[in-house]
Amino acid sequence: MQGRIHSLESFGTVDGPGTRFVVFVQGCPMRCAYCHNPDTWEMNAGTLMEPTYIIEQYERNSSFYNGGGITVTGGEPLMQPDFLIDLFTLAKEKNIHTCIDTSGIAFNPENAVQMGKLDHLMKLTDLVMLDIKHINLEKHKELTAQPNDRILQFAAYLNEKQVPMWIRHVVVPGITDDDQYLYELGYFIGQFSNLKALDVLPYHTMGETKYQKLGIPYKLKGVPAMDKGKLVEKKAVILDGIRKRRAEI
Repeated sequence: MQGRIHSLESFGTVDGPGTRFVVFVQGCPMRCAYCHNPDTWEMNAGTLMEPTYIIEQYERNSSFYNGGGITVTGGEPLMQPDFLIDLFTLAKEKNIHTCIDTSGIAFNPENAVQMGKLDHLMKLTDLVMLDIKHINLEKHKELTAQPNDRILQFAAYLNEKQVPMWIRHVVVPGITDDDQYLYELGYFIGQFSNLKALDVLPYHTMGETKYQKLGIPYKLKGVPAMDKGKLVEKKAVILDGIRKRRAEI
């Protein structure tokens, strides 16, 4: 099964534990206002690649990935489950740590065929990095052009399957930095026993130039980059929500 691939990165250091070989897949139904890879949105673009080719590329520098592994990001990886199953099957045969960086938007519990594929894939997956863009349904729609109900269901599914989960949340000034919503996010994820880490990331404006080159309007034009000094405070609010929920369990 070939995958539609945007690009490959040999030495990723922020895409899971250790040094990672990062596969950027092509295609995503989300339209996140702060997305820095809008060139991955188109579903039918990219380069077709075989899983064996990607494993070969990984093995060329395998000595550098001690404590790391392969991360598939995007775009949206779960739009290509058959490819991921084939890729991760080969990876597990070689004891390579596997990670998916996903928004969870492709989760569809009403589709039995898709759920069967997802169940299979999760047995081959060592870690899921789940990007929760906003905890509030309407705010999520404004930010990404998609609802978040299935994304939150996906988090519960990962907990049910006991797949280790890292939560990622980008803090955007005036959009995702409201303490009420940050606390609600923490309270939501605090119920999950498979939660292994929380990454609170600062919004940056480095993607704006790419939008200009692609001729795509940049929705957050004029929004300043997040002050990294305030991130500690914002992360503390989420952690308060986590602690509150866990105290109630």
